[in-house]
Amino acid sequence: MGGLNLKNGKYLPILIVIIITLFISAYFYWFNYSPPDEKGISVPVEGYGTTYYVSTSGDDSNSGTVESPWHDPVKSALKLKPGDTLIIKKGEYSLASADGPIRPSSGVDKNWITIKGENGAVLVGTDNLQCALDISGCSYLNIDGLEIKSDNTQFRDGITASGDPINQIIIQNVYIHHLDEFGIDLNDINNLRILNCKIEYCGYGSIGGPQGNAGGWRNIMIDNCTLSYSGHYYHGGDGSKSAYDRPDGFGIEASKGPITIQNTISEHNKGDGLDSKAENTLIKNCIVDNNNCDGVKLWGTGSRLENSLIYGRGDGNSEPTPWSPIVISSENANANFEIDHVTVDDFVGNNYLMHVQYDHQQTPIKLTVKNSILSGRGDSSPIFLASSVQYTFENNLFFILKSSFVIDIGGKQITTTQIGELGPGNIYDDPRFIETGFGSVGNYRLQNGSSAGNRGVDYSKLPLT
Repeated sequence: MGGLNLKNGKYLPILIVIIITLFISAYFYWFNYSPPDEKGISVPVEGYGTTYYVSTSGDDSNSGTVESPWHDPVKSALKLKPGDTLIIKKGEYSLASADGPIRPSSGVDKNWITIKGENGAVLVGTDNLQCALDISGCSYLNIDGLEIKSDNTQFRDGITASGDPINQIIIQNVYIHHLDEFGIDLNDINNLRILNCKIEYCGYGSIGGPQGNAGGWRNIMIDNCTLSYSGHYYHGGDGSKSAYDRPDGFGIEASKGPITIQNTISEHNKGDGLDSKAENTLIKNCIVDNNNCDGVKLWGTGSRLENSLIYGRGDGNSEPTPWSPIVISSENANANFEIDHVTVDDFVGNNYLMHVQYDHQQTPIKLTVKNSILSGRGDSSPIFLASSVQYTFENNLFFILKSSFVIDIGGKQITTTQIGELGPGNIYDDPRFIETGFGSVGNYRLQNGSSAGNRGVDYSKLPLT
């Protein structure tokens, strides 16, 4: 039989080399390895730096230890080096424009800089402060556990990076609310995770950014967040006097992506729920409800909407508008989009339930819609596809209650009796939701006997709480 014969010692040197190699590999794995996640972002390991503390009762002449904390988080952040952690203890810290925002330095791989708030640590912006944290040019930075809000005077952004590009950033367990512009406003960013954050009552939107100059938004993960009530606050009021009339829950300009938004709720925004111009955008396991304007907008090729629920367009206002629950629009020929296991419901009507290439009707794209429920209960609310759309419809349920046709494909109107011609498994019927929502929370589970069984959302994976 083959194999190593250790009795004559011939292969002993090889065995010794193998053992040494395995030992070295194990050493570097356990003591130096920082595993990447699916988007290529390193997981920050505890650095070899120092942990410092800030307290409302501290003094900036102190040593920064837990027993002798500093006082000013702005000055304290400037002292951090790679591997250091700054703990902001419970209390309110006023940030004014005269002092400027917190501007942390960059960490390095395996030695991130962390700024962490204890439960009850609040940064309060005042006096027309531009932002609470300016992370322009930063890398290997972890922001964790802070609350950021206004004192009801002018305060623009919560976290911003409008200058140099940023890389390897984690923003987690952060609560940003009641400020005048964006909760998070980033320009050029590569490798970002926004995790377990609640961002609401921001005048210009929860998360957004202008057109990038160095690639825009790339390798992004937004997970388990709430992005809501954008536009319902401005300069201490309810937002009715804001100069910006369509603030989104999420809205960014064109980039290559990829961007994943998952397990997230975007609701009651005065603009759109989720609006991404980035290519390779994946929206999955999300609830997008009761937004005033469009629900989900996808612009970039390779984008996919999966296992999500969209309803309540208009947020309780039944006045007809041109907005739609789903909008797909691309200037680029042969862009590809997919919708799978998605439930859509619309009450207002007098719009399109979904429109695809309405503004670019001569530009060919590919669209796949399968295993989904598309319900429009208002007057005249069909689906529109330009004639240039190469479409695939499979195993969907359509319910367009008050329209003479269901889908307009380049001027050809598909009626309720022609649904089967769209592709295999497509039917027309009332999905029989338990309770629809319009300006309120709906229960979009299905009643017993619904013919939409196995066609809509897998509710076990949705963030329903």
